[in-house]
Amino acid sequence: MRIIPAIDIIGGKCVRLTRGDYHSEKIYRDSPLEVAKELEAHGMQYLHLVDLDGARSKHIVNYKTLYRIATHTSLKIDFGGGIKSDDDIRIAFENGAAQITGGSVAVESSEMFERWLEYFGSEKIILGADSNNRKIATHGWQQQSEIDVIDFISDYASKGVRYVICTDIDKDGMLQGPSIDLYKQIIDNIDIKLIASGGVSSIHDLEILQDIGCDGAIIGKAIYEGHISLAELEKSVTENIFR
Repeated sequence: MRIIPAIDIIGGKCVRLTRGDYHSEKIYRDSPLEVAKELEAHGMQYLHLVDLDGARSKHIVNYKTLYRIATHTSLKIDFGGGIKSDDDIRIAFENGAAQITGGSVAVESSEMFERWLEYFGSEKIILGADSNNRKIATHGWQQQSEIDVIDFISDYASKGVRYVICTDIDKDGMLQGPSIDLYKQIIDNIDIKLIASGGVSSIHDLEILQDIGCDGAIIGKAIYEGHISLAELEKSVTENIFR
């Protein structure tokens, strides 16, 4: 299972929200690049970079931060937030994203998302399946749909999606453990590579996610709040427990 640290950006700074609430914003570091360099120095290979300004504005905003991290580290970056148009996805890839994550666009502009999937390929396009009470949420989690998360993922899997980031919003930033039952149901019933996001608070949580078959696990607040140290993660990667 891949370990994927997260950096969320508002106003060019490294922040975290709780349950997607912008009013809960907490600034951890002024320089996302310095955080990315620190992650790389501890053996991390992947980065989940989220443009929260973009998610709220409905177009990519923090592409310069993406560019700086991509050109000053070797991290493989999946980038999401505000990718709503052909121009947005072009900007993301031109500025160094290895993959992009599309959530709201997959709900509201399915033809466009499917076109991206066909043009760029399933290795480059990640489906963002953010759910609240098992219903898909969009626009930086500010809007709720009536689409069941399992049905949503299953439908896109039939259209060629290979990678899915699934976030249980109720768990996000709470440090109370991930949605194991939901993830197990997805993995057992749908042929995709699932990346778990939200609620990870310990190495034990990561071990459970690996045991049930997750392809990756995104870790954010647990790192910034000191629940999981970079030294611990580095040791786990070095010993091939995770990668």
